[in-house]
Amino acid sequence: MKLYFKIIAFFIGTTSLFSQSRDNYNMWYQYLLNSKLNDKMSLTALSQYRSFDLAYDSRLFLVSAYVDYKVTNTISPAAGFMVVLLESYDKDNNKKERVEKRPFQQVTMNDKIGRTSLSHRFRVEERFISNPNTFIMRLRYLASFKIPLNKSDAKQTLYGIVKDEIRMQMTKDDPFDSNRITVGLGINVSKQSAIEIGFINQMEERKTSNYFHVGFRNKFDWSKKKKTE
Repeated sequence: MKLYFKIIAFFIGTTSLFSQSRDNYNMWYQYLLNSKLNDKMSLTALSQYRSFDLAYDSRLFLVSAYVDYKVTNTISPAAGFMVVLLESYDKDNNKKERVEKRPFQQVTMNDKIGRTSLSHRFRVEERFISNPNTFIMRLRYLASFKIPLNKSDAKQTLYGIVKDEIRMQMTKDDPFDSNRITVGLGINVSKQSAIEIGFINQMEERKTSNYFHVGFRNKFDWSKKKKTE
């Protein structure tokens, strides 16, 4: 366990060397909860905080939740809602605050390549943004790989993370929104919890942003609780 915490400390410590360059090296903190409600349905809740520095110069905060329904063992449609507080700098170096309310619908398709888990997620978002009032529909496709790093006969403690997501706006003039690539390491600290650390590169039309990512995952089975009541 000491080695895992040393790895985490290295990632966090390294960010302080680069955090002075806005939109170049930023922090991305995330908490994700996933709970099985019954044999077909599950709830996922997400909280995320991004900053221009290690923690204090806030860039974005969001909360999100969605419920998915397992149609087959590999296909799960879902619907959810997200609230986002956006804090960006304008050309005069002043903070501009915007609030976004975002209902969304998605379909997730899961597969395996050997021991590696592969997930495809297709999402449609309806974005209602303030200051100024704007409505944007956006399409997102995410391909994500979870790669076991321990031998097959050993305890599965470490795993690699590789993700690529492309986001497109449903407009004729400027359809490309961004492309986001994630590379990281996951550490299972228990059967229900994992710590994830990594690097995220987000390329937009006029700029590129880099993030150091620190995340924590919790997994629960609330269906068991209902059965025992």
